[in-house]
Order: sequence, then C-alpha cells, then structure tokens
Amino acid sequence: MKKRGWFGYTALALMASLSFVGNNSAIARTGDAEPAQQQIIGGPILAVGPQYDTTHVYISPNKRDDFVKSFLGTFGGTSTKTVVATVTPTPSSTTSQLLFTPVGTLSVFGFKTPIPYPFGQERTGYLVTDMDKAIDWAQKNGAYVVVAPFNDPIGRDAVIQWPGGVNMQIYWHFKSPSYKPLHTIPENRIYLTPRAAEAFVKSFVTFSRGRVVSDESAVSGVEIGRPDTTFRRIRLESGFGKVVVLVTEGFLPYPYGHEISGYEVTDFDATIRQAKDHGVKVLAGPYTVQGQKGAILEFPGAYIAEIHTATP
Repeated sequence: MKKRGWFGYTALALMASLSFVGNNSAIARTGDAEPAQQQIIGGPILAVGPQYDTTHVYISPNKRDDFVKSFLGTFGGTSTKTVVATVTPTPSSTTSQLLFTPVGTLSVFGFKTPIPYPFGQERTGYLVTDMDKAIDWAQKNGAYVVVAPFNDPIGRDAVIQWPGGVNMQIYWHFKSPSYKPLHTIPENRIYLTPRAAEAFVKSFVTFSRGRVVSDESAVSGVEIGRPDTTFRRIRLESGFGKVVVLVTEGFLPYPYGHEISGYEVTDFDATIRQAKDHGVKVLAGPYTVQGQKGAILEFPGAYIAEIHTATP
C-alpha cells in the first residue's frame, strides 16, 4: 500500500506444470529443470528502498487494536496515529495506520465501508521513482494495469498484476518521504505453479533490475507442510527488497499460501515466546530446512505471516 506521509499512513497497495505422481515425487521441477536465468538488464531504475515497501493488512475495525498491539509486541516498533480516510479512487472509508518495525513496514486498514474492487487483493505497495516510467516498463515486461494511475493528495497510485495473478500497488510522492533502513528485510512470499513461476520471475527481475539469488529444484517439503516430497524455491533480490517464489502444483495444506510476508528475526525462540505472550497462534512449525528455522503465525484479526532466521 502506498505510504501517505501527509497524515502518517500508507495507502492501499496493491501484493510447465507437473502432475503429482506419489509421495516421493517433486512438487515442482527437479534436477532436469533449467534454473531461472539471472537477467542482465537495462531500463529505468525504479526502486527507492525496501523500507518504503509495505505489506497490506486488512483487519476488521474491532480487531485492529489487538492486531497492532500483538504485532508490535512481537517485533517491536511504533505506529502512526490512526486516521479515517478514503484511500481508493472511488468512494470508501477506512481507518488506516502505518506500523514501522525493525523487520518490515505494514499498512493496516479497517474498512468501514465495503472494499472497492480490486483493492484488498494486492499484497504489497512499492514506492517508485517515476510513476509513468514504472507503468510503461511494467507493461513492457508482461504486467497488466489493474487500476490505472490515480491522484491522491500527495502523489499517484496504481495497481498492476504480474504473470501468475500477482497483484501489487505502485506509488509515487510529490515530495519524497524519508524512512530509516530496516534491521532485516522481509520476504514477499509468492506461491505459483511452474509455468506461472517462470513467467513471473522473468518479468519481475527485469522490471526491478533485480537478480536471482538462488534457484533450488529440490527443497524439503517440510517448509510447505509436505514433508513427504520436495519443491522448487527461487529467491530474488532487488532494490525493492526480497521475493521468494515457492513453486508447487497447488497441493498445499492450511495455512501454507495464506502468508504474504516472511519476517527475518535474529532470535527465533524469543520471537516465538513474545508472540505467544501477545495472543499470537503458532499455526505451523517450528521447523528447520537447510539450517534455517521457520514457523507460520496467526495474529489477532487473522493476519497470517511467516517468520524465519537468516538464510544460511
């Protein structure tokens, strides 16, 4: 969602298949697969920094305070003042506030009216250096414009969709905001089928001027609740931050796939304790895959997120 500095909140943002053969089959492509290729790219430099990219959280107004208290109690950080505003191009009303935490920035919305389509389906909002260039470059790299650019009191917003149906909001300010760097950079966690993953990675890496950090074809399915199999995992990095593409055929047990963001924490066990002390449920894990601990948590208001230690 877009960050609305004029009253301290972030506006709405956005966020070849395999058949399943048996318990020991790979969910996604295995050793015979060609990894996603790192791109050597030109094009405009659009990213500003990951501290300006937010996960969008839609919470019932009567659960908002509990959610904010639990999230800040778990990770630390501060909240802006809650305001009531219209953050869509058509009439609507929502409470809105921005959470600054060491592990990532969140926009929290509690709509008092029905949410206008397609808002609520976007996962993240990315600050760009130039809206017109961003729209043009995104379309040249396979994205669709879902909501055309519209003005707000401090800038412009748009919603775009990447291959695989991945919705994101991009935004631009008349006056550039200034936020402190994050302690750790969160992951945008995206579940896609093999063919969609190939198309998404190619489009997004070029758009973001990013790179493929790793492309592993046989990761333990413990990470996605399928310990009897393996799956493909692609890690991307760019000026917008981190993206993890989890490539599966869609056979996912709950709650996997519901987590939009993954937060890196320095003390995993202490974070779990703090979360439980603030009313957070552990839905999955803890588990360890390739030396990295992880778990999936549910915060009050039904916001589901992943936490993990640093990637080895």
